[in-house]
Parts: sequence; structure tokens; C-alpha cells
Amino acid sequence: MPRITAATVVEHRLNQERKLLDVAHDMLKDTGDVPSLGQVAQRAGLARTSVYHYFSSREDLLNALVRDVFPKWAERVTNAMEAEAEPKAKILAYALANVQLVNEGAHAVATALANLSPSEALDEQAAEMHRAITKPLVETLAELGVSDPEGVAELINAVVHASTRALESGQPIERVVANLTAVIAPMAAGMQNCPGH
Repeated sequence: MPRITAATVVEHRLNQERKLLDVAHDMLKDTGDVPSLGQVAQRAGLARTSVYHYFSSREDLLNALVRDVFPKWAERVTNAMEAEAEPKAKILAYALANVQLVNEGAHAVATALANLSPSEALDEQAAEMHRAITKPLVETLAELGVSDPEGVAELINAVVHASTRALESGQPIERVVANLTAVIAPMAAGMQNCPGH
């Protein structure tokens, strides 16, 4: 039986799972690919068979990474928006928070998800997470009286995705942020005058 390194078995399991997720996420950021369970075990300093107590397959590991990363991403974006009083500032905060998260490596899970041939469950999970992250943006656009808040949110996300690609191609974060601000800030300012519907 493996040595318990926490006060309780439950706490030990949670600590081990946290360690495995952190290791898998670091490997994903380094390589852009979801590691095998054996690779994760080796990097974490555990027996290969131990990992199967936590994850049944590579797909199960990716599911766990999605559940781990995306809620934190949504919380960070929501907090950035809530820190701003003006709706136009909230829109820019949404865009900048997403780009900062990509710069910090959180986007690796989403990229792996897109590059994998995922199951329907993974597809739906990713779509649900995307909706959760985009929801405060859609709500802010509706508050501004934009007639198609979902459509405009998709346009804003297209600019955010272009900024993400710029970061991934090696452009410095300062330039990406400046370019993103140059596009989103005037767009948001123009929305201030939109009549309500």
C-alpha cells in the first residue's frame, strides 16, 4: 500500500490528484500535447500504475484538466470585468483578461482540446465552458443595448483569438495588449451610444 502523506486518506488522494494535474498541465504547456499517463507518473515521481487510481485514460486526464482550468479562467475573467464600473471598460477587461490567461499558459488545455479528436462529451464540455466564460460579456453587451449581444460577443472573441494566435507566434505580450486595446477600446466606446432595444 502506498505511503499516506496527509492527515487522512481523502486528503492524500486530493493532494496526489492535484500534483498529477499540475504536472500534466506543465507538460501540456511545454509540448502542446496531452501527455500519456505513464509520462505524467514519471514526471510526478510515482509508479505508472498509481496514476490509474486517479485517471482511467488520457481522455479522462484531459477531461479533468478541462474541469480544473476552465472554472478558474471564467472566475478570473468575471472578476476582471466586475472590477470595472463602466460597461465599456468591462468589455476591454474581458478581452485583456483572456489574453493575459493565454500568456500565462492557461490556453494550453483549450488548444489540446481543439487538436485532439475528442469524444462528444469532451466537445459538449468545452462548449459549456466557453458559454460560461462568454456569459458576462454577452450580459454587458445586452446592458449597453446591443441588438445582437451574442453575435457581437463572437466578433469580440474573434479579435481575442487573433491576439492569442499572435502570442503563440511569438509576439511580445506588450504589443499584443496594445493592439488588442487599439481595436476593442474604440469598439466598446462606440457601443456606449447604442440605443436600448
